[in-house]
Amino acid sequence: MAGDFGGKMALELLTPFTKVELEEEKKETDRKQIGILGGNFNPVHNAHLVVADQVRQQLGLDQVFLMPEFIPPHVDKKGTIDEKHRLKMLELAIEGISGLSIEHIELERRGISYTYDTMRLLTEQNPDVDYYFIIGADMVDYLPKWHRIDELINLVQFVGVQRPKYKAGTSYPVIWVDVPLMDISSSMVRDFIQQGRKPNFLLPKPVLDYIEKEGLYQ
Repeated sequence: MAGDFGGKMALELLTPFTKVELEEEKKETDRKQIGILGGNFNPVHNAHLVVADQVRQQLGLDQVFLMPEFIPPHVDKKGTIDEKHRLKMLELAIEGISGLSIEHIELERRGISYTYDTMRLLTEQNPDVDYYFIIGADMVDYLPKWHRIDELINLVQFVGVQRPKYKAGTSYPVIWVDVPLMDISSSMVRDFIQQGRKPNFLLPKPVLDYIEKEGLYQ
């Protein structure tokens, strides 16, 4: 998934003209424009939501789906909590937020979540959809190592989001979107909880309430 490891085209920068072009293309077809933000979401936090919402608004997408991995190909699997908790926290996080939804395909498929395999299935199941796959700038650096990357770039349009401490460039076709920089990570939230520090304002309160109720990350 977001960052699975496995090479050419010009870097494409997001400008107002680029956005207008995307909106005009959308008007001229009946195709849906859907963003995908994949990840472990262990747990989901406010930076995830800001990225998903800002990309949706700036690119004029119909929706952005947050797509939790079943088994991430590049994260310590022992540190990933059960998917039922990660899914429930996502549901709580996006409740009442227009334009954000959840894509369950990788939880349903189970196994290791390689982006190419997932997006091939999604494009086959939804031939009327153009997919925009959202990744952080730190992941852009690893695109040459992604599983079947040269085929993947024909399935999706990558969208790169600048992150604190990362200023990436790439020879792959990436639309760059600027969002408010929030130096928050799931590991930071877990560390706070393990240290007995309440991660107020780093994640939605219903998610924090669920973590405390279920005794997660203790």
